[in-house]
Amino acid sequence: MRTILQKTGLILGPVLFLLVLTMDLDPTNPVVTRMAAVVVLMATWWVTDAVPMSTTALLPMVLYPLLGILKGSALAPAYINSTIFLFLGGFMIAVAMENWNLHKRIALKIIRIIGGGPSRIVLGFMIAAGFLSMWISNTATAIMMLPIGMAIIAKLEDDFGRDRVHPFTVSLMLGIAYACSTGGIATLVGTPPNLALQRIYELTFPEAAPIAFGQWFVMALPLALVMGGIVWLLLTRVFFSFPSDLRVDRAVVEQEYRELGPISYEEKVVGAVFAMTALLWIFRSPLNLGFVQIPGWSLLLPYPDLIDDGTVAIFMALTLFIIPSRDTKSRRPAILGINTVQRLPWSIVLLFGGGFALAEGFQVTGLADYLGGKMYVLQGIHPILLIAIICASLTFMTELTSNTATTQMILPILASVAVAMKIHPLLLMVPATISTSCAFMLPIATPPNAIVFGSGRIQIYEMARVGIFINLIGVPVITFFFYFIGRLVFDIDLGAIPT
Repeated sequence: MRTILQKTGLILGPVLFLLVLTMDLDPTNPVVTRMAAVVVLMATWWVTDAVPMSTTALLPMVLYPLLGILKGSALAPAYINSTIFLFLGGFMIAVAMENWNLHKRIALKIIRIIGGGPSRIVLGFMIAAGFLSMWISNTATAIMMLPIGMAIIAKLEDDFGRDRVHPFTVSLMLGIAYACSTGGIATLVGTPPNLALQRIYELTFPEAAPIAFGQWFVMALPLALVMGGIVWLLLTRVFFSFPSDLRVDRAVVEQEYRELGPISYEEKVVGAVFAMTALLWIFRSPLNLGFVQIPGWSLLLPYPDLIDDGTVAIFMALTLFIIPSRDTKSRRPAILGINTVQRLPWSIVLLFGGGFALAEGFQVTGLADYLGGKMYVLQGIHPILLIAIICASLTFMTELTSNTATTQMILPILASVAVAMKIHPLLLMVPATISTSCAFMLPIATPPNAIVFGSGRIQIYEMARVGIFINLIGVPVITFFFYFIGRLVFDIDLGAIPT
């Protein structure tokens, strides 16, 4: 059954759509008003979740032709593009890791190496969750880490009692959830908003150099490490203290690891493909580390400009469908089988497509220029202040809304703001995108938050008390990090208007 909010949104969306159609935003260009009506309808349905988000994402395929915005055949490529193939290729490699339990082996190995006292166990879980969520779904990472954590907690509760263990329990559960979010920041495939930024930037500024995987990685990995370190210190040193006699029984982790058995041939293959994919992504384009310039391997090919990260993702995923499996029990002829295609998250693909269709509509109708013209009042604001306002707004907005949908709605508008202010658009778009992954207060903010809340070991007020503090810390961290470091990685010149 629909909630009251969903029922309200279902009615409010069409009402606002019709109301905006009656306006005349730009008398010289009537299609601007029609495009704005579509944006309002989709935003209302996305925010209220009135209908499935992937369904809302299909509205442009119907409304654009009906309203004279864009022909259906011209719009369709927005739904399938190189960013989509980057996502699908990365997802298929992640499925291979899950099929053969490589992700669990990696997580347990990290916990075995780092684990010791309660604080170190939390650190081990956070490093494992953060690393895995750089490459596979944050949701899948949280689902996989939760039972391992719960096994340790159950053992401690038997030995010390539930009340004494509770601070460690909350710290561990929140550490898993928050590490999934901060880890996803580090790579383009780590979380959907990052991929949305890559494609929307390419659509909005087709003459600009695209955002490369390695370029993002060099900028975002240090930020993810800083945020993860801050979260760990707050969870283990500020908000929670553990009894001095509390000791984690490592036998639970050892038992879990022994049950995996010796590493299989299939795990070795998937691990090699995974490592090779990461390296090919990172070093495809030239990397400027400040003290050294690393040339990209694509320059060795005859047509380097035709190779992108999506090409790499699909090529490496295809190898997993070709390399034969030696496991007779699984009855799989190759490392990946046809069931992988059936498991692909097509709802996320459609959601991506809807956002890209919106960005396309912003450009072809002139709505982006119209909004940019209204933003001239922002020209006097210092960029660092505007970045901070954007970060704070999106951090708290995505506590209640989908971070992917929110990113896709706001990025075309921020692009217009940047043009009006005559600054580089990435100066606003990148911090905004990162901020949508930094919602730590509520269970509904992100799937990892909801998953650990579902363990029954955390109260909402405990998550909110810690989360709001991390939200507030994250705003200045993201703002200053990107302004002083990120803009150097992306070669943003504050004194020049980008062409």
